[in-house]
Order: sequence, then structure tokens, then C-alpha cells
Amino acid sequence: MNWRNFLIVTLVCVSSSIFAQSNLLNAKTPDEIGKKTQAELNADNDKPLPYGYVADRDMFMSKTVWELIDINQRVNFPLYFPVDEGVELSADRKPLYAVLMNAIKDKKITEVYDSGYFTAKKTYEEIEKSLVFIDTLDQGIEELNSGAKSVSPEFIVKTEIKPIDVAGYRVKGCWYFDKRQGELKYRLLGICPVVPDVYTMGNEATKEYIDLFWIYFPAARDVLHGAKAFNDRNSSMPFTFDHLLNARRFNGTIYLEENVYGDREIKDYMKENSLMQLLESERVKEKIRNFEHDMWNY
Repeated sequence: MNWRNFLIVTLVCVSSSIFAQSNLLNAKTPDEIGKKTQAELNADNDKPLPYGYVADRDMFMSKTVWELIDINQRVNFPLYFPVDEGVELSADRKPLYAVLMNAIKDKKITEVYDSGYFTAKKTYEEIEKSLVFIDTLDQGIEELNSGAKSVSPEFIVKTEIKPIDVAGYRVKGCWYFDKRQGELKYRLLGICPVVPDVYTMGNEATKEYIDLFWIYFPAARDVLHGAKAFNDRNSSMPFTFDHLLNARRFNGTIYLEENVYGDREIKDYMKENSLMQLLESERVKEKIRNFEHDMWNY
């Protein structure tokens, strides 16, 4: 068999295995789409690729940085969509926010904290208080003052944070130079949804954004590996959120690097100048990148 025939056979086998994973072409009813046979389930060993052990003495240099992922950028859309709750899509088509919230609610993710330093834990009940705000209109208050025992439902306004309200994500990660392999690597440590403050959502002029919670990423990899993100190049091979985030298939802007000034943010010393803040973010990025380049500069 020559190389041309071998390549054709390989491509056919690979494409067959790709389509077999989603069962799209073999399903007799729509309910069978996306379901594997029992034999496939028994042979399936699809788990997150484990991180290799990195000793402290193997890290020649390390730098921890915090980045902001703007959800409005096209490259970050797989983290955001789908957000229309009324649209019927497949069961595995969920935004990252919904995956995280459902896993926290079901206690599949337990390493949830109130900051990126992972010191104080946060429960689902505490998170839930930041998601819903119920207010009574002036008409409802007048109704109570007039002697009514309860307020009519039309005078009660309920504001709730939904996936469509997510503005972005903060991620914390460590860049380090592995001296054994002579390579600059990145390890994601935490992720945090950024949402509007539910108490300020009614007024665009005073709307503020908060960090909802921080998740220690290595402890959430199993859940994120089981959730799929849309692949616009090949719909039969969706990405997992674990792969998408570990492979850095997103665009983020550095807003903080660990520093001697109590880890102050860039906006604290580049005040009221968005352009200079962006240039400072790029400077931090280039400083890390140039370290690897200088290691091979003779």
C-alpha cells in the first residue's frame, strides 16, 4: 500500500470515528443522537489529560497574572453562547456560566471561593443571594398602606442574573519556565464570572459589576471536561471547556500581576487612562514572553 492509499484509509477511519462519537448518522430517532452504545461506554476512557508533576526546583521562573476575558470579543463567544433560554438546543449545548452554576448547585464543584487567593470558601446559598433581587413598586407600598394584606403580583419586580447578563470572566494563571524541558508553560489556576450587581441592574448609569465567585480550576476539570463548547469548524467534534481553557483558546487582557505593592492592579497606577492601561498590559505580556526568548539568545 502506497502512502496515498494509506492516507485515504486513515482519513476515512478518523472521520468514521468522529461521526460515531455523536451517533449523528446512525440514529434512527432524534433521541438517539449524541448517545453512545453500551460497548462504547464501557470502552470509553475519556478523562481530562492529567497535569504533569512540576517540582519547585524545576521552575526557573514563574509569574502569576490575572486576566479579564471580554465576552463581547468574537473569539470568546464559545464561553458565552447559547444564552437564549427559550430556544430548544441539545442537552450538551450550555454556556460556561450555566455549567459552573449547575455544578456548584449539585455539589459537583466544591472548591468555590470569594477571591482569587482561595482563602475563604463560598457556598451556593451565599452565591444565590447575589443572583436575585425582589423589589416592591411604589404602587405596591401604597396598596399595603391602604390596608391590603398582601401586594399584588404586578407590583412586585424580580430581577435575576441569567447567562445573558454575564459580562466576562476573570482568570488567574501562572506562567513558568520549565528548565527541564526548556519551555515556557502556562497553568490555569482559577476562573471567575463577572456579572452585574443585581441591585444596580435597573439603572444603566449606576450599573456596577462584581466578581460572583472564584473556582479553583484544577478541582473543576472533570466537570468542565464533560461539558462541550461549540466548534464552528467541525460540529461533530466539539471542544470541552477544559480543553478550551487549558489550550488558551480565548483572548484575555492582563489587569494584574503579582507585585511588591500588595498586588495592586494596573488601573491603580495607570489611573483614568485606558490606553496606558492597555499598553501596560501588553508590556507585562511581552516581559513574560521575552524571558523565554532571552533564554535561547546566545
